[in-house]
Amino acid sequence: MELDETDKKLLFFLQEDCKQTTKELSGKLGLSVTAIYERVKKLENAGVISKYVALLDKSKVKKNFIVLCHVKLSQHKKEFVLQFEKEVMDLQEVTECFHVSGDYDYILKIGVKDIEDYRSFMLTKLTTLQHIASTHSSFMISEVKNTTAIVL
Repeated sequence: MELDETDKKLLFFLQEDCKQTTKELSGKLGLSVTAIYERVKKLENAGVISKYVALLDKSKVKKNFIVLCHVKLSQHKKEFVLQFEKEVMDLQEVTECFHVSGDYDYILKIGVKDIEDYRSFMLTKLTTLQHIASTHSSFMISEVKNTTAIVL
């Protein structure tokens, strides 16, 4: 789908605050409410907008101890990779998982309450997954930038 400048501006405003009404968006973009509604529906139907979410304050829900855990698999057989990916999907503490190149196979972003909570997660959940050869954990000191917005 080819996005025009109005689509890009609309997506910018929705990424900023998706609870804006079509009336508010029409005022910002100089289009009718109906035109905004139709554009949003078109973007949703095309899969450009995949879902709407609420972003939580990690400290207020006691999940502000953020860990980047690098995982190396014991082997790179297709079934091992697929099994690991399936199992990691069930770990609620893992908010993001990336299959990467380099010394490690995956990078997991994990949110827990504190170091004790992370230790418990490692011992009772992550290290019980099959085919993990090693892990390396880095702990967030401070959050410099955190955005979900994609600039078009």
